[in-house]
Amino acid sequence: MLCQAQAPLERPGSPIRCGGHADNQGKPGVPLAERTPQLTGDVPLSITADERRRERGEEPDDVAPYFKTEPVRTQVHLEGNRLVLTCMAEGSWPLEFKWLHNSRELTKFSLEYRYMITSLDRTHAGFYRCIVRNRMGALLQRQTEVQVAYMGSFEEGEKYQSVSHGEAAVIRAPRIASFPRPQVTWFRDGRKIPPSSRIAITLENTLVILSTVAPDAGRYYVQAVNDKNGDNKTSQPIALAVENVGGPADPIAPTIIIPPKNTSVVAGTSEVTMECVANARPLIKLHIIWKKDGVPLSGGISDYNRRLTIPGPTGSDAGYYECEAALRSSSIPSVVRGAYLSVLEPPQFVKEPDRHITAEMEKVMDIPCRAKGVPPPSIIWYKDAAVVEVGRLNRFRQRSDGGLQISGLVPDDTGMFQCFARNAAGEVQTSTYLAVTSIAPNITRGPLDSTVIDGMSVVLACETSGAPRPAITWQKALRYVWEKDGATLGMESNPRIRLDKNGSLHISQTWSGDIGTYTCRVLSAGGNDSRSAHLRVRQLPHAPERPVATLSTAERRAINLTWAKPFDGNSPLLRYVLEMSENNAPWTVLLASVDPEATSVMVKGLVPARSYQFRLCAVNDVGKGQFSKDTERISLPEEPPTAPPQNVIASGRTNQSIMIQWQPPPESHQNGLLKGYIIRYCLAGLPVGYQFKNITDADVNNLLLEDLIIWTNYEIEVAAYNSAGLGVYSSKVTEWTLQGDCGRVLGLFWNVLAALPELPASPQLIAWEPEQEEEVTMVTARPNFQDSIHVGFVSGLKKFTEYFTSVLCFTTPGDGPRSTPQLVRTHEDVPGPVGHLSFSEILDTSLKVSWQEPGEKNGILTGYRISWEEYNRTNTRVTHYLPNVTLEYRVTGLTALTTYTIEVAAMTAKGQGQVSASTISSGVPPVSPSVSMGGGLEIHVVLAGSVGVVGEGEEWLLVHQLTNEPDARSMEVPELNPFTYYSFRMRQVNIVGTSPPSQPSRKIQTLQAPPDMAPANVTLRTASETSLWLRWMPLPEMEYNGNPESVGYKIKYSRADGHGKTLSHVVQDRVEREYTIEDLEEWTEYRVQVQAFNAIGSGPWSQTVMGRTRESVPSSGPTNVSALATTSSSMLVRWNEIPEADRNGLVLGYKVMYKEKDSDSQPRFWLVEGNSSRSAQLTGLGKYVLYEVQVLAFTRIGDGSPSHPPILERTLDDVPGPPMGILFPEVRTTSVRLIWQPPAAPNGIILAYQVTHRLNATTANTATVEVLAPSARQYTATGLKPESVYLFRITAQTRKGWGEAAEALVVTTEKRDRPQPPSKPVVQQEDVKARSVLLSWEPGSDGLSPVRYYTVQTRELPSGRWALHSASVSHNASAFVVDRLKPFTSYKFRVKATNDIGDSEFSEESEPLTTLQAAPDEAPTIVSVTPHTTTSVLIRWQIIVSGGGSFNPLLQMRTQFSGKRHQWPPVTQLVSGRVRFSALRSASPGIEKCMGLQGPQSLREMRSLSVKGFPIEKLNTAMYSMRNLSRPSLTQYELDNLNKHRRYEIRMSVYNAVGEGPSSPPQEVFVGEAVPTAAPRNVAVHGATATQLDVTWEPPPLESQNGDIQGYKGAQSTKTSALCEVCVLAGTRLPVGVRYDSAVCPSGARGQRSALGAIHGSASRWSAGKGAPGPPGVPIIVRYSSAIAIHWSSGDPGKGPITRYVIEARPSDEGLWDILIKDIPKEVTSYTFSMDILKPGVSYDFRVIAVNDYGFGTPSSPSQSVPAQKANPFYEEWWFLVVIALVGLIFILLLVFVLIIRGQSKKYAKKTDSGNNAKSGALGHGEMMSLDESSFPALELNNRRLSVKNSFCRKNGLYTRSPPRPSPGSLHYSDEDVTKYNDLIPAESSSLTEKPSEISDSQGSDSEYEADPTHQKAHSFVNHYISDPTYYNSWRRQQKGISRAQAYSYTESDSGEPDHTTIANSSSAQQGGLFRPKASRTPTPQ
Repeated sequence: MLCQAQAPLERPGSPIRCGGHADNQGKPGVPLAERTPQLTGDVPLSITADERRRERGEEPDDVAPYFKTEPVRTQVHLEGNRLVLTCMAEGSWPLEFKWLHNSRELTKFSLEYRYMITSLDRTHAGFYRCIVRNRMGALLQRQTEVQVAYMGSFEEGEKYQSVSHGEAAVIRAPRIASFPRPQVTWFRDGRKIPPSSRIAITLENTLVILSTVAPDAGRYYVQAVNDKNGDNKTSQPIALAVENVGGPADPIAPTIIIPPKNTSVVAGTSEVTMECVANARPLIKLHIIWKKDGVPLSGGISDYNRRLTIPGPTGSDAGYYECEAALRSSSIPSVVRGAYLSVLEPPQFVKEPDRHITAEMEKVMDIPCRAKGVPPPSIIWYKDAAVVEVGRLNRFRQRSDGGLQISGLVPDDTGMFQCFARNAAGEVQTSTYLAVTSIAPNITRGPLDSTVIDGMSVVLACETSGAPRPAITWQKALRYVWEKDGATLGMESNPRIRLDKNGSLHISQTWSGDIGTYTCRVLSAGGNDSRSAHLRVRQLPHAPERPVATLSTAERRAINLTWAKPFDGNSPLLRYVLEMSENNAPWTVLLASVDPEATSVMVKGLVPARSYQFRLCAVNDVGKGQFSKDTERISLPEEPPTAPPQNVIASGRTNQSIMIQWQPPPESHQNGLLKGYIIRYCLAGLPVGYQFKNITDADVNNLLLEDLIIWTNYEIEVAAYNSAGLGVYSSKVTEWTLQGDCGRVLGLFWNVLAALPELPASPQLIAWEPEQEEEVTMVTARPNFQDSIHVGFVSGLKKFTEYFTSVLCFTTPGDGPRSTPQLVRTHEDVPGPVGHLSFSEILDTSLKVSWQEPGEKNGILTGYRISWEEYNRTNTRVTHYLPNVTLEYRVTGLTALTTYTIEVAAMTAKGQGQVSASTISSGVPPVSPSVSMGGGLEIHVVLAGSVGVVGEGEEWLLVHQLTNEPDARSMEVPELNPFTYYSFRMRQVNIVGTSPPSQPSRKIQTLQAPPDMAPANVTLRTASETSLWLRWMPLPEMEYNGNPESVGYKIKYSRADGHGKTLSHVVQDRVEREYTIEDLEEWTEYRVQVQAFNAIGSGPWSQTVMGRTRESVPSSGPTNVSALATTSSSMLVRWNEIPEADRNGLVLGYKVMYKEKDSDSQPRFWLVEGNSSRSAQLTGLGKYVLYEVQVLAFTRIGDGSPSHPPILERTLDDVPGPPMGILFPEVRTTSVRLIWQPPAAPNGIILAYQVTHRLNATTANTATVEVLAPSARQYTATGLKPESVYLFRITAQTRKGWGEAAEALVVTTEKRDRPQPPSKPVVQQEDVKARSVLLSWEPGSDGLSPVRYYTVQTRELPSGRWALHSASVSHNASAFVVDRLKPFTSYKFRVKATNDIGDSEFSEESEPLTTLQAAPDEAPTIVSVTPHTTTSVLIRWQIIVSGGGSFNPLLQMRTQFSGKRHQWPPVTQLVSGRVRFSALRSASPGIEKCMGLQGPQSLREMRSLSVKGFPIEKLNTAMYSMRNLSRPSLTQYELDNLNKHRRYEIRMSVYNAVGEGPSSPPQEVFVGEAVPTAAPRNVAVHGATATQLDVTWEPPPLESQNGDIQGYKGAQSTKTSALCEVCVLAGTRLPVGVRYDSAVCPSGARGQRSALGAIHGSASRWSAGKGAPGPPGVPIIVRYSSAIAIHWSSGDPGKGPITRYVIEARPSDEGLWDILIKDIPKEVTSYTFSMDILKPGVSYDFRVIAVNDYGFGTPSSPSQSVPAQKANPFYEEWWFLVVIALVGLIFILLLVFVLIIRGQSKKYAKKTDSGNNAKSGALGHGEMMSLDESSFPALELNNRRLSVKNSFCRKNGLYTRSPPRPSPGSLHYSDEDVTKYNDLIPAESSSLTEKPSEISDSQGSDSEYEADPTHQKAHSFVNHYISDPTYYNSWRRQQKGISRAQAYSYTESDSGEPDHTTIANSSSAQQGGLFRPKASRTPTPQ
């Protein structure tokens, strides 16, 4: 910048220099990095130092420029004055000067050293500096800052301002443009305002009025005076108002209004001031303290302590200054604000360079420069006033101390170097002059002797050192061609020779004329040097001459070959290479190294009946020469085949035929044309002769041998024959014919037909009962071929039963026919026991015995034997035999009150059967037994860890009875529920009646047992390609049969086809309801079962469910891939299908993948749609090209793995393309030499080349034709006319003929040159496409050497580099289509031409152009598709980054979604803005349930419970829906308004204004379940009986089910006894269904009262209908430490009064509501429940629903979210346990003491109350069951009805339980246990007390409606300890006087049946199921 537009100096003949540089180095503004040395030609050998300085434009005694004085740093002038700047510099004359303003050039270099501005204005302000230069270099002056004094007008500002009374008013001075800053005076109402204790004027001229009062209100303005030019301006007034006047004058805390500011000052400045203005009330007490670095200051403080002035600041004054404002004698804290003071020091040089430095070339020079200052200054180097770009110049490096290091000095480094040191305080500079001296030159790397092959290039090096760089010239001695010793090479006349910058000589396209000695001479001012080297050019040897081939007479299969020795190409021959062509096949090397002295060779080991040709080439150290001419083709005679057929395979096809297959003998052993095959065969291992088959067609390679012997082994051989005879037989292969069917068999003892003595058949015996042929018993007998009679036995049959028997034999092919069935009967045996032995009419001396016939008669019954005896007295036995028709007998003669044993047995002819015995007593009067006595037993159920209250109002149920054992003292009670608490009582019964019941036993828990049922509602859905999603209904807690902590689930799964192992997985969580089975195979069907287990064992398996994994891509390729070339550009590819296990889905088609072998290009694909085709015809292939072929299959998901290994196949040959790369490296006036390369498309084996040439002006008939060998790559044409244009044509030949010719023009002249560049390329707008443009140009001059081709380059704008697009554009072309461009991208183009001499320069760049837009060519990548709600999914994808901006910026996204498995629609159907979509229907059938029934059936009739199958609807195909996304920056989108319970497929594509891109691969997602949105259809009601109706219906429409139907609800409304209304509801796993709108009634009447029957599954409720209540008020949530209270207000009651409330809850992150609390009394508007029923850590929403007789009302609005996280109560802390232990110890001591004092009175009380206890334990007569006279003792079950808790009410992992169904179990107890238990029952009451924890656990309420005032919260500390068995014993007895709220009570009616009445207390609130793992939607059944 500092040396531009340089004016010439006065010295004649000397170039002007900037910094001492000549020529282009002297041009101002050229960066130092671009100043490169240049050669200037020859210079004298002897030059003095002074002459060298003069050559650079310097005088011997020149003085470098320097500044006498430096300008001042800053100067201020007035506007309108004149400014004169002077550059005071000295040095050798002439000195030139240039001025800069703000680094912008003001003047050019001139002799004027001053710069004058006649009239200053504000624009002239800025930084000025000058540059001075002379011959030695240039210097840059230190800058000076010029400021112009001026003053403008005040700006419009704020006119009104207000402040509160006592606060500080801050009034800022209006802005005014001025330099320097004006002196400001504040006025109020015309009076000057001086600073005072209340008024401060800041350094920024801001007025601050402290502790304002009412009189401070007024108009304020300022007057500004510029002290430089005297201007005076007055501002507009600012009105100040004081507000809040008259209030109390309360103290105001100190506040700093104007804090100190960070300040920087240059050292040496007169002073620096910091200020701090603070406000407070009272102001008189305000005190301001200044501190520096925490130390208080006392000096320099002024203006009421508001200002701190530091005179003459130095570095020690720098630091942190604080201003602290405080009120004296006040407790109000002080305020502190602070700021930093920085003292700057201008730069000072510590070390400077010398004024003049001298250094030698190629040395390293260090120029020192070190400076100091605050802050540390930066160092910048200049050379000749230009910045030294150290980062860009490798030779320059700036050291850490600021010095400059220059490596490898060159002459251009001579000049002025300046070092500038700058920081915020200023800058300084120093300079030095560097002179670089020169040394003598030296050739460091000279030319070497070289040998080069003809036509190649060579480089002769000549690298030197020296200063300045020497001029280099080359001389050559032409010794072998002509003598020109010392002649200088003329590089301008010979374009093949060029000299590069470093002195090396390049010779291209060498030939024999280039042989000689080359000398490099180096000339420079420092001296001379030279080196020489010899260049040798060697040629290829010529082709051997006259080759001749003849048959050898001395040896078979041999040929003699002779030839003549060729010219060796000036290099000794090394060897000959002999090639052979067999049967016109491509040439192959036969002998690679034949003796170079030989002229003949014998070729042995040839194949008969084949023809041969031979050719040779000679090899020297240059390479292989041309091949000789081909010999005449010679053929060998035929011989018989010398090898057998290959791969002979025999396989039995039937029992009388064998298929034989083979392949021909190897071609090399066929020895002629095959005529056919001979097959011979015979029986294996037998001395029999061969049989022969003659195949006369050589193309047949299989034969079916027929009429063979069944199941016989054969030996088979195959041989081929030709015209010369039969060849060799193959090795023997043996094969059996197949087995035949078995012969007929007769009888259980059967004969084998004599016709099949060798049949290896196995007999099979079959037996079955008449009319039960499907239940067959089979026994396989071992075959016995020695005997003609075979015997077999069938076991395991029933006794004395008729069977049909038959015999068959079976072999490998299958079973033979059965024999004729024969009817036989098994033998008779003794019978089994009689059935149903019973007693009746029991009197004191007689009783009646009854029985039934034995279940297993085992023969013909002949009678019965009955006997009886007194118990254990055999001598009293009496026996009677009865006829077989007698089934009862009266036993008489008994003794009263005596126990008898009675036995009954049946008899057959085989004897007496098994005895049935029983013991019974004759009549005994009833007595009252104790609890341990025998007789009847009654059982009472105590639920889930609570102790039942046995009293008047309890119901006992009969569970077991024991008869005829009056002496029993223990019994086993069967069919109890495992792991359940029971209490028992007994009654004793005799013929008179039943005794009163005993006292209840203690509470006894049964043992654990495995679960009795399997998980219900097991469903299986697809999750991914390798996983399935399994769901089930967890076991109800009453079915655990053991400790809940040990309950879990086991999942068993296996492939449905039976392959693979059966795997399992264990789920330990008992409430888990789903599991994802991973690591499965793709597209495979699995069968899955689930079972529950506990610590004892496993329960039954569930029903098997089937599921299939999702489709994936095939994991292997097709098999048996083959390829066959059909033409030169096509081939046929065949394959077999993929193994079924690897398909992984439905194969939609195949892709044939093919590419050229060993090519780096991407493979191409040939699409074959459909799964039925197994072949493809590939077309458009390259000719005679070897291809790698693979085949892959694809499914809907994508492409699978290709077949492996690749198949290799070559297309057929064709005529070749034109030869390439024709050049004329050597052109003379009468001869030319041309070279070429083989055709790019040889299309076969090149057999020859043909070269023709003629004058371009003549016809083709005059052309000279020459045929060359295929190895030829060059040709020399001689005898041409000088200065003429010739046309050369070259064509290649294959066996298909001559191909296309390549043409080239050449001019016979030696004046050739490189071509001129083409014209500027142009592109018409209509030729611009999205990915291509049509480029056109005009050719330039060809330099008398025709252009061979053009090269096109492209550059992508704005910052791309030039890239090669094509280097093979035809020489005839003037236009070219540039393709492979990016759409919507800007480009430039350029072209260059190439001829035989070399390349032209590139043309001018074309005008920039932009390609058109194109549709996107990439699909977005879908990252994830996840369900978001029940009707939406969230899609995330990656933004497409296209290489080159192929998209319009208005890029949009489109989402396709469908549930159909079908072919994707074409892209042309995708219309922007149109939405079309359909969902995939569930493949699972709907599930209907009714009245407790479940399963995948449709219930048609409730009374008969008839079940009929439910068909699965077939899938349809549908189009995809589309949605357009308008923002291209989106990376996620919620796709909503979807159908519930559907599987969707999602695809995405991008589009722009031009079109749409491809779609992404599909992603599947399942939208979750929801409640059914339609009612069941076709509800029909039929009267079945007078009291029964049959109701039938059909499920809701499939699209409205929204999930798997879990059950139905039936509702009945009655008005009269004859009319009814029936409604049916469907329910999924969610809680809400839709009411059937039009109920069906027999006569159309509407009922008044609805009775809803929950059939199965979820507790579905009615939706809001007509007359239902409105929504309650929004719930208000109050959260306690361990509980939550909900408050609401009542809403519209509807058409009927509200009967109850229901609370629903849901996790905040889900959209599904579950019932939390139901049956809340209607009077209640608040409810409190424990957090235990919620899942910890999850936030919940709540809502309230009112219910009346018309149904459920509209829910209230959801409440705010509340987290279910409770705080740990204090009673769980360790210290509380210690306190409890101490209190308990004290209580025990007190209790012992009280017991000792009252010991005597306690004994007396026991005696007096002993009789009362017995009475209190007996039941009244009304409580006893009425028994018939014939009834026996019975057990009763006391069903104490308790509140049944669901999954919300869980205590210690157990549910409270209703009476269980019987199950096996046992218990034993003793009198000791009963005694211990009775001790716990107080004398005053026979009832037990429930644990308080049970009430708080099962019910929760607020205080507004709690019935029990002593009711405790669910999580009190008492409950915490009572739940532990080690603590609750102390609470087992309840104190007298405390009433307990029972869940139910009853009183007996006249009929004896209890009338149950619900007590309306807190226990009536049933809690629903919400707390389920993984957010299950299925509530626990109620």
